[in-house]
Amino acid sequence: MPLSDHFLEVSEGQKRQFIDAETVFMALAQAKKAATEVRGSMLWRDLRNKRTLIRTSASGAQKSLGLQSPETQKMFDSFMARKSSAEERVKALKAQYDIQQRLNRALRVGRVPNIVVRVINALEGIGVHDHFTVVGTHALYAYEMAAGVRIAQAAMATRDVDMLFDTRKRIAFFTAMKKIDSSLIGVLRKVDASFEVTEDQRYTARNQDGFEVDVIRRTAVDGDPHPLRMSDDEDDFWAVQVSMGEKLQSARRMDQVVVSTSGEMALMRTVHPLDYARIKRQLSQHQQRDVQKRGKDSLQATIVTELVARYLPHLADDPATPPPM
Repeated sequence: MPLSDHFLEVSEGQKRQFIDAETVFMALAQAKKAATEVRGSMLWRDLRNKRTLIRTSASGAQKSLGLQSPETQKMFDSFMARKSSAEERVKALKAQYDIQQRLNRALRVGRVPNIVVRVINALEGIGVHDHFTVVGTHALYAYEMAAGVRIAQAAMATRDVDMLFDTRKRIAFFTAMKKIDSSLIGVLRKVDASFEVTEDQRYTARNQDGFEVDVIRRTAVDGDPHPLRMSDDEDDFWAVQVSMGEKLQSARRMDQVVVSTSGEMALMRTVHPLDYARIKRQLSQHQQRDVQKRGKDSLQATIVTELVARYLPHLADDPATPPPM
């Protein structure tokens, strides 16, 4: 296949729509973050016959902020005003998001599988999105969205998404999961109730449509636990060690808004495209690797390298900084 055939241009209308949709998506994400700072409430309560300002958290915990005074009254008024403003902004942006989603679908802006976007958003919803990096073929969706093109389908065909778990963040992850009293497979089942961890590959969950989610990790180092189950639930994933896990873990990161076929959006965290190409090139040279996989590795490495050179030249100058902890 000639190299020029690896990419298809998207229409100007699709490009403009994505820019508008991305703007709304990011604004909504920022508004939701601001709203979390004013979760819970404040109220006045009589304690020992003295009017006292109480701060209640989203979980129901309460804390006294002091007796009623000009200072605490100002604190109360400021909090309630911020809370009302934050909630109104989120509500308005959600309405805008719904419009952008419909426009995305109508103009066929995105083609990421719906299930992938919903899984990413489910992880975002419980605050563990940053603990996972999308690697493998699905990373190409992030690169093509950033470039404003479509990559040839021959390089995109897959029925599974690889999620690299950052074992360095395992304590924070397990704390978050215990806080919501859930397992990782439980989170996926809220997206699609048919997901089940497979008996022969405990790092894989498959739904009724045959789509798979694989949880991978670097080879255990620096006190990493091994084997590693993703929660105390005996039916949960066991993250599997992969040969390129350390290189993927050490690669630079790229966060990119992606769009599903239904128009939904998510912020996909993946590896820098040039690091992806380098790792794929190395995999293609592993003699013990399946021949067909090696061929696909080589094709993807070539395509991503060319994609950066032609459409994302600014990424070629990115400093080789380590990914965030």
